[in-house]
Amino acid sequence: MASVGVIMGSDSDFSVMEDALKILRQFDLSYELKVSSAHRTLKRTIQWVEDFEQEGGQIIIAGAGMAAHLPGVIAGATTLPVIGVPIKSGALEGIDALYAIVQMPPGIPVATVGINGARNAALLAVQMLALKEDRLREALQTFRQEMAQQVEAKDNVLQAAHFNNTN
Repeated sequence: MASVGVIMGSDSDFSVMEDALKILRQFDLSYELKVSSAHRTLKRTIQWVEDFEQEGGQIIIAGAGMAAHLPGVIAGATTLPVIGVPIKSGALEGIDALYAIVQMPPGIPVATVGINGARNAALLAVQMLALKEDRLREALQTFRQEMAQQVEAKDNVLQAAHFNNTN
């Protein structure tokens, strides 16, 4: 049973959504990956959502570009948390996707991350699952500590290179 569903409207979205998969693997979370369109394969998309929920899936990360109705359609078909990832594409470079995902009607929420923010979408999914899984909570704490250490190490490199001018 996959705990996280990762779905995208087109295989061209994979290069962005792959960042989510890397995070899910890093935290040793099972996932199911799917390409299905809210516009071209609506019935197939809804069936996948129903099957995923019935099989015990817990969170869906949905990435889409341009009109980006996929996350909203999925949210309308399930009570599972849905995290929308607007994909940078088309003439508006993801702004249209961001607006389409973030502007949901009352009662059908979609948590929305930044444009091409698949990594943060996966981290948000990990945080949600960590509410009930101590191992994930501990892994997140370690992850955050490692990020802080990386920032400090980068600062130390700059300090050692004398980039500060205290004259």
